Amino acid sequence: MMSPLESTVLFSIGPVPITQAVLTTWGIMVVLVAGAFAMTRNLTVRPSKRQAALELIVATIDTQITETTGAAPAPYRGFIGTLFMFILVANWISLIPGMEPPTAQLETDAALALLVFASVIWFGVRGAGAGGYLRSFTRPNPIMIPLNILQSLTRVFSMFVRLFGNVMSGVFVIAIVASLAGLLVPIPLMALDLLTGLVQAYIFAVLAMVFIAATITDGAPTTQKDS
Repeated sequence: MMSPLESTVLFSIGPVPITQAVLTTWGIMVVLVAGAFAMTRNLTVRPSKRQAALELIVATIDTQITETTGAAPAPYRGFIGTLFMFILVANWISLIPGMEPPTAQLETDAALALLVFASVIWFGVRGAGAGGYLRSFTRPNPIMIPLNILQSLTRVFSMFVRLFGNVMSGVFVIAIVASLAGLLVPIPLMALDLLTGLVQAYIFAVLAMVFIAATITDGAPTTQKDS
């Protein structure tokens, strides 16, 4: 198996090389967009089984966002839901013969972590204003500014390292067992890989919500109670 630090270049668009992970990512994006379009057509007051299943997924995401952040889920539903669904499908695509999950490549996980980092800034500024977001780095006192900046960087770094390590380890274990024991023996491991992919997508999405919620809370103006 190729090293996870290397990428297979399939073709180039000008000076930009297109790797297998990038092409797989584009395919997942097309499937998710087409699936979302197909699932949300012809919605009715009396939901069909398809619509009821979709509403259950949205309600579950909304509940998780509310329980994690304590805020209304609407502003965060699109980003968190898309993040979760993409990572879930990307993790599970390894079950298709000949396909490797793009989340087993460092560049994909780094891009996802950068999206979370950018979303923290976006929602922080949107929720508390630019001044409120910058004030969040002064909590509990201005001497903590360097440490708070370092924390915001290291926690995002830890997200992509955790996702990469867990997905890549699953791919390696299944590949090694399949090469030594044949095709039928790794089936229980593939079932475990399904569960691991689901858990990793859930953890990544929850951590993104926690970081966003912490930024909004820290950036919110404090009110002084009357004594």
